[in-house]
Amino acid sequence: MKLLPQLCVALCLLATVGKAEEKSPPRPNILFCIADDASWPHFGAYGTEWVKTPGFDRVAREGLLFNRCYTPNAKCAPSRACILTGRNSWQLEEAANHMPFFPIKFQTWCEALMAHSDYKVGMTGKGWAPGVADDADGKPRLMTGQVFQKKKTKAPTTAISGNDYAGNFEAFLDARAGDEPFAFWYGSTEPHRAYEYGTGISKGNKKLSDIPTEDIPGFWPDNETVRTDMLDYAFEIEYFDQHLVRMLEMLEQRGELENTLVVVTSDNGMPFPRIKGQEYELSNHLPLAIMWNKGITAPGRVIDDFVNFIDFSPTFLEVAKVAPSSTGMATMTGRSLTEFFQTEKSGQVFAERDHALIGKERHDIGRPHDWGYPIRGIVKDGMLYLKNFEVDRWPVGDPITGYLNTDGSPTKTWLLEDRRTSADGKSTYWNMNFGKRPTEELYAISDDPACMKNLADDPAYADRKATLREQMETELSQQEDPRMDGNGDIFDNYPVSSPVANYYERYIGKGEKVPAGWVEPGDYEKTNLE
Repeated sequence: MKLLPQLCVALCLLATVGKAEEKSPPRPNILFCIADDASWPHFGAYGTEWVKTPGFDRVAREGLLFNRCYTPNAKCAPSRACILTGRNSWQLEEAANHMPFFPIKFQTWCEALMAHSDYKVGMTGKGWAPGVADDADGKPRLMTGQVFQKKKTKAPTTAISGNDYAGNFEAFLDARAGDEPFAFWYGSTEPHRAYEYGTGISKGNKKLSDIPTEDIPGFWPDNETVRTDMLDYAFEIEYFDQHLVRMLEMLEQRGELENTLVVVTSDNGMPFPRIKGQEYELSNHLPLAIMWNKGITAPGRVIDDFVNFIDFSPTFLEVAKVAPSSTGMATMTGRSLTEFFQTEKSGQVFAERDHALIGKERHDIGRPHDWGYPIRGIVKDGMLYLKNFEVDRWPVGDPITGYLNTDGSPTKTWLLEDRRTSADGKSTYWNMNFGKRPTEELYAISDDPACMKNLADDPAYADRKATLREQMETELSQQEDPRMDGNGDIFDNYPVSSPVANYYERYIGKGEKVPAGWVEPGDYEKTNLE
C-alpha cells in the first residue's frame, strides 16, 4: 500500500514525539535540603575527613557534585531570597538586606508551585528568615510551603534543635492525597550557632588532631580553642546530614527516591569570624550535590562550572513543567541547571559558566543609622575581586556595639581578647577579622583560598584587576543594580523588621540594653576603636 506524503510526515512526527516523551522523565518530586551556615569544603565528598556526611556523599555519588557553587550574598535572609526568587540580592529591593520586610512583588518558586501546579509544597525547620514576609492582607506568606513542625526529638546537645526534621518530612508525605508530586524544603537550623562547647569531642568522638593544620585558615590561630570550636561545628553538620540520610531512606522504602530531585546545599559560610556575613571565598563558596535517578544521565560526575543560588528557582519550575510567565514571578536572572542533567560531561561543561557575581548590603545592625557595609565582587579565573563602597565604616559592625555581624563564639572571644591583652593594643588576627578594609581587594583564590594576600595594589595584577572590575560593573549595570548608578543609599534607608532596629542610637545615645542574643556580652568594646 502506498502512503500519501502528508500521512508519512504525520506518522514520522508522531514517532518523534513518542520517542521524546519516552526519553523525558516524569515530573519529579523535589526535596531541597539546606544547612544553616556550612562552608563548601566541609562535607565528605569534597575530601574533608573530620566531618562525616554519608547523606551528602550519597547524593553526590549517585548524582552530581558541584565544585563551584556560589551564593550572591553570604547571609541567611538575602541568600535564601536569591534561592527563592531566582534573582540576585541587589535586584530584590528590601530583600537584599538581612531582617527586611520582604516585598510582596517578589513571589517564590514554592508559592508558584502551590498556586500554579498540583504539587504539594511543605517545609520544616528554617525557611526564609529572618524578616517579615506578609501578603497584601497582612497575613504571613508561606514563602517555603505549608509548615510541618509538630514532631520533636531529643537533640544530642542543648544547642541543637529539637525539631525532628525527618519525622516532620514523614508527616508531610503521609498528608499527601494519593501520589501527587511534592516539593519539600528541609531547612536545618544546624550548624548555626550557638554550640554546646566541647560536644564535638565529648559526644562526636572527635579529636583535636583530626583537623589537618591546612584546614585552619591563616586568619585564626591554630590552638585548642579554635580546633574545639571547629569540631563542634562539624558535629552539627553531621546532625543535619543524619536527618538527610533518614529522608533518603524513607523515600527509598516508599519507592519514591528514583523520581525525586534531591538538592543539598547551605545558605552561607560557617558562623566564624571573617566568613559568615562577609564576601570572601569561604563566605560565598558553598556545597552542592544533586541527585535524580530518573532524570540525570551518567551519575557520579563532578562539575567545575560556576553555578549560582539564583539557578535553583528556574530549575524547579522547569522540572515541574510550570512556565515562569504563568506564575507572576519577577523575571529570573538565574539559569536552569537541567542542562547538566542531560549531558554526560564532567569538568567544565558550559564555557560561558565561568564566573560568579557576589555582594552585600546591610546584614546585622550595629552601625549608626543601621547602615550596612556595601560590597560587590566577581569570582573568575582563579581570582576574587571585591569593591568596598564605604571604607570608613566598620566591616563587621562597630566595635562598641559588639561587632554584630560576627556571631558570638569561642573563636571570636579569643580574637578580641588577643587585641585587648596585647602590650600595644594591636593584633594581626584582630585586624584581619575585624579591622577596616581598602576600597579594592584582589585575591588569587586558586592559591590563596583564605584570601590572606591582597594583590589589589600589585602592578603585576593591574590589568587583571581592571578587567574583572569592568566585567563586574557592566553586568551589574545590566541587572539595574542601584549601586551602579549612584543610588545605593536606598539599601541603607530600608527599615529593619526587628525589635533591634536603630540599635546604635538606642545603645549609645540612650544607654538602652538592646537585646542582641547572637553575640556574647564580652564582645562589646568599651569605646569605639580607631
